[in-house]
Amino acid sequence: MTPSRPGVLVVLVAGFALVTWVVLQQVYSDLPTVPWTAIPTVLLLAVGEAYSGWMTRARIERRPDTKPVEPLAVARLAALAKASAYVGAACAGIFAGFVLYVLPLLDQDSPRRDFFLSGGSLIACVVLVCAALYLEHCCRVPKDPDDQARA
Repeated sequence: MTPSRPGVLVVLVAGFALVTWVVLQQVYSDLPTVPWTAIPTVLLLAVGEAYSGWMTRARIERRPDTKPVEPLAVARLAALAKASAYVGAACAGIFAGFVLYVLPLLDQDSPRRDFFLSGGSLIACVVLVCAALYLEHCCRVPKDPDDQARA
């Protein structure tokens, strides 16, 4: 499995933002307001992934008071990190599309509420992507010092 590429994540955000903005041109008035529950949920996921990355790195490096980690567990965490990065980028794009659509409508109450909730959700999704990339980085096997000496 190759590491996630930030360029692909940026393209996902931009693509989903554009599609969401276009769709909202037609259906925004029929939609309910954006739920606030996405913000704490996504932030909790981000905290969990960042903590998992920190603990996994400590276990891979065999720091004192840590147990060695099983390779299969690291592979599963890396797969989770990659999936979270892509889903977080897609959701960030959706919320960015909402933000862009309601930006000119801030003088109305409902769009203003949607702007702040979508903006908060967008930030939470970006934090999730960062935590996922950190977890993915922490799952890498450290380079062997003997390999560097031979090179």
